Amino acid sequence: MIISETKIRVYYQDTDKMGVVYYGNYARYYEIGRTEMIRELGFTYKQMEELNILLPARSLKINYLKSAYYDDLLTIRTIIDSIPKVKFPIKTEIYNEVGELINSGEVVLAFFSALTNKPTAAPKFFTDELIRLFNN
Repeated sequence: MIISETKIRVYYQDTDKMGVVYYGNYARYYEIGRTEMIRELGFTYKQMEELNILLPARSLKINYLKSAYYDDLLTIRTIIDSIPKVKFPIKTEIYNEVGELINSGEVVLAFFSALTNKPTAAPKFFTDELIRLFNN
């Protein structure tokens, strides 16, 4: 299992009139977490795209457990618990400042070839790095 943590501050623009994080922003928080996790693995989305590998979202599940509020410092925990093949499931947990789990979910990405415009296997350099990390 690979776990990455990213901290973000809830900005005023993220909230509704009551100061509560608007529900649609959680998908963006998930993306921030997985982008930083991929960077920690030694890759970037930009590098993948330069290699004609795209990672479109295939599905998104979100569980809203508690509210987050303006100016909260949130911890986004991004989790990979299996080596991807074509589908790339990524779990996400979001915690508030006192460590309470306030949101959880999963995004399933798909490795997609920009050359063939079809799903493709995860690149070997990517899965090799994940296997190395899983074995440590």
